[in-house]
Amino acid sequence: MLQTDLKHVTTEEEAKRLIGENPFVMMCCGRMGPMCIPVYEIMHQLETRYSHVVFGDMDFDMPEARFIKVLPECRSFMGLPFTVYFKNGNVVRATSSIQTEDEIVAILDEEFSEGIKK
Repeated sequence: MLQTDLKHVTTEEEAKRLIGENPFVMMCCGRMGPMCIPVYEIMHQLETRYSHVVFGDMDFDMPEARFIKVLPECRSFMGLPFTVYFKNGNVVRATSSIQTEDEIVAILDEEFSEGIKK
C-alpha cells in the first residue's frame, strides 16, 4: 500500500465505485518514488481547495492497477505516475510523469471548475 494521505484504492471494483459515485475524481497510480511522491503531496495539499474532488491513489504494482494501465488514454505512457482525471465516470484527462502544482491546478480548474473554494 502507498504511504500517502490520500484515499487508497485497492481493487478495480472499489475504483469503479469511487469513480461512479463521485462526479470529480483525480486518481494517481504510482509508486513511492521520486516522480510520484511530489504528485501525491500536491494532491494532498489541494484537497481543501478542491473539496468537491475525490483525490485517490492506487499502487501501480498491484494487479488491480491494470484497470488504469489499460485505459486508452494511458496505454502509451512510459513514466510514473499515471494520473487520470474522471468527470461523471468518464476520463477527461490523463497525464504521466511528475507534474508541478501549477500543471495540476490548471487541469483541475479546466476540467473540474464547479465548486472551487477560492
